[in-house]
Amino acid sequence: MKANFFLLLWVFATSIALADDKVPAHPYILFETTEGNIVLELDGARAPITVKNFLELVDSGFYDGTVFHRVIPDFMIQGGGHTPNLKGKETDGSIINESGNGLENVRGSIAMARETDPHSANAQFFINVVDNIALDPRPDRWGYAVFGNVIQGMEVVDMIVSARAGPGGQFEKNVPIVPIVLKKASRHNFE
Repeated sequence: MKANFFLLLWVFATSIALADDKVPAHPYILFETTEGNIVLELDGARAPITVKNFLELVDSGFYDGTVFHRVIPDFMIQGGGHTPNLKGKETDGSIINESGNGLENVRGSIAMARETDPHSANAQFFINVVDNIALDPRPDRWGYAVFGNVIQGMEVVDMIVSARAGPGGQFEKNVPIVPIVLKKASRHNFE
């Protein structure tokens, strides 16, 4: 019963997002970081709400100058919400969780970070460095919404996750000692 409700909610939310705006089926994003470049291919067909939100943040320059504030070997790297001094960046609000879209938290996938509330994602994202199937949805709970994959620069992601880390700002651990900056996020014409 719960699974059917979640599926219906996802279909309803997706139809609203698609009716509201045309979301590109497979836009590419270039992350220029202090460790090198990462190219992402987003899946606007399967995660239209998430991709629309992400593209709006990219286009507005929201991600420019943010840091990867969480690096956990054998798990993931997280960014998109803090400045180099670890001050949090504010966003307009949260989006509906699209974790039931069939995309999985596997190595190289990008997903939305969130709080305990499954619909609390707004700007922060993470890139899986291993297969993290425990983050996928199950019939009795929401997962973490995957909305694309790294198609170039996974070696950069691997360098980032292996950075020396410790406490920083309000975080008790996993913060890179030397800030790893997402200098610029932009749409990319990948050919």
